[in-house]
Amino acid sequence: MDENEDVMQIMHGQVKWFDPSKGFGFIVAEGSATDILLHANVLRNYGQSSVADGAGISVKVQMTQRGIQAVEIIKIDAPVALSFPLGEDSVQISAEEIASRPLEPARVKWFDKGKGFGFANVFGDTEDVFIHVEVLRVSGFADLQPGEAVCLRITNGKRGRMALQVMSWEAAAREGG
Repeated sequence: MDENEDVMQIMHGQVKWFDPSKGFGFIVAEGSATDILLHANVLRNYGQSSVADGAGISVKVQMTQRGIQAVEIIKIDAPVALSFPLGEDSVQISAEEIASRPLEPARVKWFDKGKGFGFANVFGDTEDVFIHVEVLRVSGFADLQPGEAVCLRITNGKRGRMALQVMSWEAAAREGG
């Protein structure tokens, strides 16, 4: 092990791609000539099983014999989006209005990326909460796993409760939500 392997620095960039089935992906960082490896274990330590392509990310990195690798995630910002569909409701809701809603702890019931939606259950409530794949994407996720603990900001739609934002359990705890 050489001395460079012990030196960590913080880098900011965007997720180039992440494949949960492969267990890794890459980050394109500002001021770096090479991509940064993002391993699934580092992402899981942050409290997420996936991350959306294009999401902003701040990480502590370490130079290894194989190149630059992320060792800790500091922050993930959702990909930039002006608006997102809420199914047939297609309501335009500002980021400030979404942020003003309470975070509700929930567990993913199921999510099918191919179908573009899934459902979660808020703790203590039997009503399902609809999660659209675009809401997931603008929240910084690529996919959800059954049983995954998340926090949701929710609205009431024509067909029931719908998620406006998804946060990992750990990120919500760090935010003090």
